Amino acid sequence: MADPSSYRPKPGQIPDSPGVYKFRDEHRRVIYVGKAKSLRQRLANYFQPLTSLHPRTATMVTTAASVEWTVVSTEVEALQLEYTWIKEYDPRFNVKYRDDKSYPYLAVTLNEEFPRVQVMRGQKKKGVRYFGPYGHAWAIRETVDLMLRVFPVRTCSAGVFRNAASAGRPCLLGYIGKCSAPCVGRVTPEEHRELADEFCDFMAGRTGTYIRRLEKQMTIAAEDMEYEKAARLRDDIEALRRAMEKSAVVLADATDADLIALAEDELEAAVQIFHVRGGRVRGQRGWVTDKVEAVDTAGLVEHALQQLYGEESGDTVPKEVLVPALPEDVEAVTAWLSGRRGAGVSLRVPQRGDKKDLMETVARNAQQALVLHKTKRASDLTTRSRALEEIAEALDLESAPLRIECFDISHLQGEDVVASMVVFEDGLPRKSEYRRFQIKGFEGQDDVRSMHEVISRRFKRYLAEKDRTGEWGPAADGEGPGDGEVPAEDDGRPKRFAYPPQLVVVDGGQPQVAAARRALDELGIDDIAVCGLAKRLEEVWLPGDDDPVVLPRSSEGLYLLQRVRDTAHDFAIRYQRSKRTKRIRTSPLDAVPGLGDTRKQALIKHFGSVKRLRQATIEQICEVPGMGRKTAQAVVVALAQAAPAAPAVNTATGEIMEDGDGTA
Repeated sequence: MADPSSYRPKPGQIPDSPGVYKFRDEHRRVIYVGKAKSLRQRLANYFQPLTSLHPRTATMVTTAASVEWTVVSTEVEALQLEYTWIKEYDPRFNVKYRDDKSYPYLAVTLNEEFPRVQVMRGQKKKGVRYFGPYGHAWAIRETVDLMLRVFPVRTCSAGVFRNAASAGRPCLLGYIGKCSAPCVGRVTPEEHRELADEFCDFMAGRTGTYIRRLEKQMTIAAEDMEYEKAARLRDDIEALRRAMEKSAVVLADATDADLIALAEDELEAAVQIFHVRGGRVRGQRGWVTDKVEAVDTAGLVEHALQQLYGEESGDTVPKEVLVPALPEDVEAVTAWLSGRRGAGVSLRVPQRGDKKDLMETVARNAQQALVLHKTKRASDLTTRSRALEEIAEALDLESAPLRIECFDISHLQGEDVVASMVVFEDGLPRKSEYRRFQIKGFEGQDDVRSMHEVISRRFKRYLAEKDRTGEWGPAADGEGPGDGEVPAEDDGRPKRFAYPPQLVVVDGGQPQVAAARRALDELGIDDIAVCGLAKRLEEVWLPGDDDPVVLPRSSEGLYLLQRVRDTAHDFAIRYQRSKRTKRIRTSPLDAVPGLGDTRKQALIKHFGSVKRLRQATIEQICEVPGMGRKTAQAVVVALAQAAPAAPAVNTATGEIMEDGDGTA
């Protein structure tokens, strides 16, 4: 591990101007590329004390052995050079978007003498006009089949074209009118290219011109009593309209725009893009990336724009690009996009209306893509096995932890303290083994004490159920019970806490890990490993260690631990919310008109319980923020009426009448 101070440039050496910088490792490999408005200010941020840096940044600067930079004139040039170097060097610490699949495009080969319409995948070629991407190749073929009635452009391969030309006979499409048959000279190269240009114009969204032209021709043919020609034109119009209907209208103002949305967690991010042309969604694509560098949403948006438009031709950059957050150098990025397009580009965050609604749809697609990616990753047997092996190696376990239990504490400002236990077996969740705990011994924001209690309760049950039927375990042949039997309920099913884990994971750092280990030691359990995963820095803590175990960001073991921890966190939050909702719904305060959940919670928090609130006067209730005198009077009346054998209440003072006659 290198010391950043060993290669830190002297303050006067770094220019105070825009530029691009590269960090290299000891083998001279470029490991990170970045850009800056001011190289001096940006590079100074990397040479702070390691404790003040983000863990990913600290890993990068300690891996690097040198830094160098290139000065440019403008921020736009810096953006362009940064993208070029990232593509050239493929630095390990830069965000890399990987396409979650190879998307098919509708391509028109305008670089050929007789342009061809076809499905294309992979890297784009010069001189080819692309439309899409589409979700499925069959969607492209259906669209093309409808449009060939009106634009009979060549679709055959070069070999078929040559064979037809040498034989002097067109293929089947030429006979049925879905190809203009340039192979046998039915149309000239100029006429065929005109057809291809019209096809491209229609696909680009300029549909109204051709529909109106065909309708006019149909009317003229009908007036001239050329009914067969009119019928053919009618069918052509219908075919074009069906092709248009395959893309739903989402924006009524015929907008050309790309909408980019993100879904992210600590380790990964998913990007989804909707291509809207002429108010219709013409294509959709997405990527997933590992967050190997410290980057926020704005940074991810900037990287996505570079990935999306870096190698695209200018005509694929739309007039409007909608994003969830603006890049830090929004002016430079906008200028770069405008330069790629050859005209102005609007880069903004939608705030209201149809575009904001569509952006929410794109965001939902991004979230689903991230979930699907994680599900596929978790369901792969080889990946799960590697993850368990990495965990065993990092934690110095004798064998892979086939059963992992994770515990998390949840509360709302110290109230309704609950805990969750989730179980993963062979790297997959075992939902039937999930358990929930109520922490009733005390109230307060003491996660350490709560963790000690829940670990103690869980393993006391385990010891009690094990002692009830004797020691048990796998038989000598690895199949079925050993010396004793698995503790079972009356119906023969295993008891709820009968199975011990090989690894206990707690959501937290050193204090929570120490509490869990202490609870196990007090019970005499020394064959179960314990670790903690701190959410903010994704560090793995072991009992008694002053320094955490830092797993690589691309580690499958870290991914599995994170998934286990997040599952426990979500399970605990759901339980805590259900308890809070149930408590509020069954409260006698529900009878108070106009008293919402926020003020109900404020009252309970101020007085501690409904019982103490019932003993309060109107003046004391008015001291609670947000409570007026009229509402306080209604609270007193509602609580008095809800109490058993409710006495009379003086509504003016809130005092209970001793004689019960309701008089002052």
